[in-house]
Amino acid sequence: MGISIAICEKDAPSASCAELKKNIVKTLVSDVSLFNDAAEYDEVVSLDDAKSLFEDYEAFIKRNRINEETDAIYLDKIKKADDLELLKPKSTKNYTGWVVFDKLESDELKNKALELSKPENRLTGWDMLDFDGMNEMCASCPLSWDKGRGCIGTFGPDNSQLPEIAERRGCKIIASVPEGAKDGKIYTPEEAKIMAEEVRLLQEVLPEEGKMAVRRYSGPLERLGAVADISSKEGCGFYFF
Repeated sequence: MGISIAICEKDAPSASCAELKKNIVKTLVSDVSLFNDAAEYDEVVSLDDAKSLFEDYEAFIKRNRINEETDAIYLDKIKKADDLELLKPKSTKNYTGWVVFDKLESDELKNKALELSKPENRLTGWDMLDFDGMNEMCASCPLSWDKGRGCIGTFGPDNSQLPEIAERRGCKIIASVPEGAKDGKIYTPEEAKIMAEEVRLLQEVLPEEGKMAVRRYSGPLERLGAVADISSKEGCGFYFF
């Protein structure tokens, strides 16, 4: 297993993605009955009903390019207008559990939608971007400290000796990395300034630990220094996971 480094990008004023990540687009809720038109649904027709409507059911399937293994006929997949018109009266609403946040008419309903969803079951504006859009935004973001690859990078394996070296040299922040990753600790911008000093010290003394240590830990120290710089400048926290 490895340990990664990240900044609390939503708290950083210069983060390109911050507003998108704060903007909730959809929530998956445990009960949609409270949310009326804001609740998403699929219009479906059962297979039995569909078969009763079309004398040549196989031809219907083929002309609409429907997967023969489907469990129901989804109206948004129907390509032929005449078929759609025939199916519509037999359709029912199959609620997906997703609620569109912008369609909620009051703060009370928005708070209820959040209450009925788990944090991992919420989609933000950032989640709605494709990978190309995400990569493009990360590459141009001033907080992309990992050489244009984003604001998350590698610290090293969980058995890295760098924390042990840091402990022997009195560098408490870097020495705490394994425990910080385990506990989910959020380090402060003030701690970032301390870590920046620790990085400078360890870069100076690392040759005393041998060539292997220089080869293994120069990269992680460079990344720690970049995170410390961003965190202290932007006033945002950082963490290990």
